[in-house]
Amino acid sequence: MASLKYWLWLANLPGVGNIVKLALLDRFEEPDAVFYADREAYLHTEGITQEIADALENKSLDRANEVLGDCDRLGIRIITIRDSGYPARLRNIYDPPLLLYIQGRMPLFDEEVAVTMVGTRGASLYAQQAAERLAFQLAGLGAIVVSGLAKGGDAAAHRGALRSGGLTAAVIAGGHDVIYPAENGQLYADIAARGVIVSEYPPGTNHSGRHFPVRNRILSGLSLATVVIEAPARSGALITADRALDQGRDVFAIPGHLWDENCAGSNRLLRDGAGVITDVWDILRHYADQYPGRIRTAHGKEPTRYGGEEPPPKPEKKAKEKEKAPELPELDLGKDNGLTDDQMNILRVLSGRTMQVDDIIDETQIPARRVLSALTVLEIDGHVAQSAGKRFALAVTLIGG
Repeated sequence: MASLKYWLWLANLPGVGNIVKLALLDRFEEPDAVFYADREAYLHTEGITQEIADALENKSLDRANEVLGDCDRLGIRIITIRDSGYPARLRNIYDPPLLLYIQGRMPLFDEEVAVTMVGTRGASLYAQQAAERLAFQLAGLGAIVVSGLAKGGDAAAHRGALRSGGLTAAVIAGGHDVIYPAENGQLYADIAARGVIVSEYPPGTNHSGRHFPVRNRILSGLSLATVVIEAPARSGALITADRALDQGRDVFAIPGHLWDENCAGSNRLLRDGAGVITDVWDILRHYADQYPGRIRTAHGKEPTRYGGEEPPPKPEKKAKEKEKAPELPELDLGKDNGLTDDQMNILRVLSGRTMQVDDIIDETQIPARRVLSALTVLEIDGHVAQSAGKRFALAVTLIGG
C-alpha cells in the first residue's frame, strides 16, 4: 500500500477537486502512482485540464509531512478510502472523501444504526429540547447520533446522546484543533473522549463557509437516515437532507409551528414525503429488524411516545381469509427491452429479494452513482418498487435472460 504521505499529498493538493482526485485513483490505483506519473499521463485521465495538470506537477511533500506531524502531536488518526476502517456506507456515495481525520473512537458504522440529526443554528427552545430528548432516546436505545457540532440543534443532539451514555459522532468542517463555534469547546472535549470527531480537513483548517455544504455529504453518508430538527426555507440542514436523498437514505423531520419561518423548510420536507416523527420509534422501527441486537427496547416491545409500551393488539373475532398476492407482470430479459446492462444486473440481483442500496452496490460492484441512477429509472418504469428504509424489490416477474 502507498505511504500515507502520498495520500496526504493528493488529498491536500490545491487546484484539484475531489471528483478528479477519485478519477486519478481509479486510473492509477495508488496515490504514489499518481505522484510519479507525468503530465501526458495526467492529461489522458477524464476531467484533467491543462490547469489541473499544472497543479499535479507540484511534487512537494512538505505539506504532507507537516500534516503528519500535526496529527501525531494532536493524537489524530488518518484513515484512507482504501482502509478497512473506512465506512462502506460513505465509500459508496458519489463523491466520498479520500481520507478522514479521526479523533476518538471510530465505530463500525456499517454494522450500526446511525442517525444524523441536523437543524438551524438559530434553533428555537422547542427545537433544542426536541433534539436533545430525541437524541437521548436514540442513543439510549443503541443508535449512533451523528451531527455537525454547530450551535443550536446540532449541539443539543450531541448533548442528549452524551447524557444517555450512548455514542455520538461529530462531523466538522475544519481542523480538529480549530474549535468552532468557540462556545462548544467543552462539547468538543466530551465528544472526543466519549465518541468520535470526524473531518476531511487537516489540522489548522478554518471552518470556512464553503466547507459546510461539502461536509454535509459526510453527515448523511455515514447514516441510514437524516432527521431535520428545525429548518427555515434556506438552510444547511436542507442541503444535508438533499444529500441524503441523493444517496438513497431516509429523511425524517420533526413537525414545527405552522407560521414559524424557522420551520418552513422542515415542514416543507414533511409535505413532500419525509417521515413524520412523533416518537423515537417512528425512526427505529425501520432498522431494528435489519440490525438485530443493535436496538434495545423496553422488555422487547416498541417504546411509545408516552414512554410506556403499546398495549397488545386485541384478537380478531374471526380470522380473515389470507388474500392471494397479485401476480406481477412479466419482464423478458432475453429480448430487446431497452434496459441498460446496469439495470439488468440490478434486476437479476433483486430476484426473490428485498435489498438496500448499499447491499445492491456491494453485490453488483457497480459504482454508487450508477446504481442510484439505474434504480431511479427502474422505479419510474415500474420494474422495481421501493419500501420503507429505502429497500427495493422487483415489481415484475423476470423471464428469459
